[in-house]
Amino acid sequence: MGRLTVTDKQHQEDLQRLRLLRPIDDDFMRCLFKDNIPLAEFVLRIITDKPDLIITDCETQKDMKRLAGARSICLDAYGTDSDGKKYDLEVQRQDKGADPHRARDGEHILYVNGEYRGDSAIGKLMHDFNCTKADDMNFELMANRTRYLKENPKGVNEMCKIMEEMRIESLKEVALRMLAAGKYALEEIANISGLSLDEVKKLKTDRSI
Repeated sequence: MGRLTVTDKQHQEDLQRLRLLRPIDDDFMRCLFKDNIPLAEFVLRIITDKPDLIITDCETQKDMKRLAGARSICLDAYGTDSDGKKYDLEVQRQDKGADPHRARDGEHILYVNGEYRGDSAIGKLMHDFNCTKADDMNFELMANRTRYLKENPKGVNEMCKIMEEMRIESLKEVALRMLAAGKYALEEIANISGLSLDEVKKLKTDRSI
């Protein structure tokens, strides 16, 4: 029996984790909506209870890294309704970053209980968001996208890349916190965070710019 390399072992762990991911999980949600306006439109029509909502553009978390405070947002969608009213809809998994004061400036915050179940469209949608298997889902659009990301080799590869990116981001966050503390040698930071010394040096340089 061949011995797994670290890379192979990590890949196997990613595949196992992928099987357990649900649409409501950040990593999966990001891929679920990426380049998929029809699904974003379908989901947002149910959440907002606006069947005439037309999504014209949407960005996922990966695309919004350049924006301050975008990390907590999984999806930012732009649309209009049959009356020509414009919408900018931000979707995030929890209420982190959802400032109640924004509602006083003409914006509205909708909270949806992810544990809610029922025969209504929102109840069926929350069921689907908590499913690990496409075959258990109510809505075809959600099921088809989930099946692609979990079962199609190309989709699985996309998800594995996303998980690797998230893993590296987590390591960088650890290193940045240690750099901010100002009491660790660069070698210590590299050893504890799991980044290479060159990566830590680059983070230090970028941080000081």
